[in-house]
Amino acid sequence: MKRREFIRNSAALGVLAALPSCTRSNNVANAANEQPATSEKPIAITNPLHAPAHGNIPVAFVISQGTVMIDFAGPWEVLNNVMIPSRGSSMEDQMPFQTYAVAETMQPVSMGGLKVLPHYTFANAPAPKVVVIPAQNGANKAMSDWIVRVTKATDVTMSVCTGAFVLASTGLLNGKPATTHHGAYRTFEEQFPNVKVQRGVRFAEDGNLASSGGLSSGIDLALHVVDRYFGRKVATDTAYNLEYQGQGWLNPKTNTVYLQTAISTDEHPLCPICQMEVDPKTAPKSAYNGRTYYFCSGDHKATFDKSPQKWTTGS
Repeated sequence: MKRREFIRNSAALGVLAALPSCTRSNNVANAANEQPATSEKPIAITNPLHAPAHGNIPVAFVISQGTVMIDFAGPWEVLNNVMIPSRGSSMEDQMPFQTYAVAETMQPVSMGGLKVLPHYTFANAPAPKVVVIPAQNGANKAMSDWIVRVTKATDVTMSVCTGAFVLASTGLLNGKPATTHHGAYRTFEEQFPNVKVQRGVRFAEDGNLASSGGLSSGIDLALHVVDRYFGRKVATDTAYNLEYQGQGWLNPKTNTVYLQTAISTDEHPLCPICQMEVDPKTAPKSAYNGRTYYFCSGDHKATFDKSPQKWTTGS
């Protein structure tokens, strides 16, 4: 159940009288604004977005088979937990983001062992102002065409994790900065040489296009979008209510640990394609220049075998 529905139903039943006020006391509000120390200073928003004075901001989550749950659910919960009591008297004003899932068909989508029902198809989805593209396996031309078409009028079209591959496949990222999961940097560079891959950042953006690093980075990018629309206090309050203490949304450079290249050893071999640790007893393997390489999957072994020199030199 969305928080909006919970609040509406609770109000009808009189439950809200027993809950803390949606307008927090000053001491709690102050606690929300006391950010933990970070080695990177918060960035100032230089590209604010202009929210409508009233009503919703429609947000389309583009999904297909194999969508990664946290890529979907993280930003979904961030946006559905934004509450601004001063914005108006209606719930649609106070909780401005209207999220919905869009797919090629109305068939259930497999997501982390669960089945998720899309709200709309590409043929009948409302025009979004924000598009979220999680990592997924079932992206196709119909999805790509829809993303290109609606992005002409979006405030933000953002990818999460390897959803960057879906966004890059549209051609929209050509010549622009983008990031993805740290284990996919090299593959992303190989597949999309015209994209300016940004390593070691929580998110990257250019105009109305944005991309986040892996998995939980989507939460940070979503909070950054809230910050761009409604300002630092609303984004901080949202993070506080979610009990989210991550600092990546305040400064994308907090991901610099992923600038370091993991080292593969005989005791702990890493797949040279994605840097995932593998079990040498069961993993697919290939020999090259007198050394044995192990892989997380047959697909990555095949990628390596096509041009092993690409994966055994450089970083």
